[in-house]
Amino acid sequence: MNVVQWNNHYNIGVEVIDKAHRHLFSIIDKLISLNEDISKREHACREGIKFFKSYTLKHFAEEEAYMQSIGYSEYEMHKRLHDNLRDNTLPALEHELEEQNYSEDAVHHFLGICVGWLNGHILIEDFAISGKVSTKWVHHASDDAIVSLEKSILQSFQQLYHAKAELVSKHYKGENFSCDKALCYRLTYLSGDNKKKQIYFLYEEQLILRLLGAMLGKQLPRIDQTIVYAIRELSQKFMKCISCHFLLDENFQLQKIDMMTFDQLVRTFDKDYPPYSLLFNVEKKGYFAFCVR
Repeated sequence: MNVVQWNNHYNIGVEVIDKAHRHLFSIIDKLISLNEDISKREHACREGIKFFKSYTLKHFAEEEAYMQSIGYSEYEMHKRLHDNLRDNTLPALEHELEEQNYSEDAVHHFLGICVGWLNGHILIEDFAISGKVSTKWVHHASDDAIVSLEKSILQSFQQLYHAKAELVSKHYKGENFSCDKALCYRLTYLSGDNKKKQIYFLYEEQLILRLLGAMLGKQLPRIDQTIVYAIRELSQKFMKCISCHFLLDENFQLQKIDMMTFDQLVRTFDKDYPPYSLLFNVEKKGYFAFCVR
């Protein structure tokens, strides 16, 4: 990863918040440098990441206090995003770091997720605090509904792939979570009264190769058309498992399935974020995102 430098483009115009953001980026920059020194990597990164997490939570508390002081109307949703990073994303990444003994790849992965999250969060959600843009979380899914969806996805992974998934984020915003490529599918459903729901599946390529390889009992070297069609069919089966518990009733019928590039999927986030947008790590084999619009 290249050196991370602060750009004044990220200033939202509230000094206490801008100062904290500058410091968070400087911590990440320092961690990148520490990760390049093999002799110091584990200890230095372990301590540095603890400091990054501690400072992030301190910043969240200050930012939330500021939002309350100005009566910010989207405070509750904004706080949910903070809570999600604190309670889901950071613990999952820390667990991966420990399992991989703070390897170079694991630290880069941690930092990549944090850089992506901070960029998106500052430029959209934090800019909305100062009125410079509108928040993209237009529709707020209830916590109960998200829990129900999470459970059905975990069960479906176990049923179809005999694999255990772990929730990383309840509010996936289209971040590029890996340098690895991804396969993206959009399933469009229509009801009898022409209501539409679109379901987005995003699979990291290394996850597909490992899951299908385990199913076939062989090592798969690359994604080919056979695998593309296999995952397309499995995605439909996945939806049948989920729809028994959540989202779709018998009035909704599958109309079409489209393949998408990652960039095309991200562009669907341009106007607003899907109300249901969950990111999972599947047995440390790769990432999977499930979004509903």
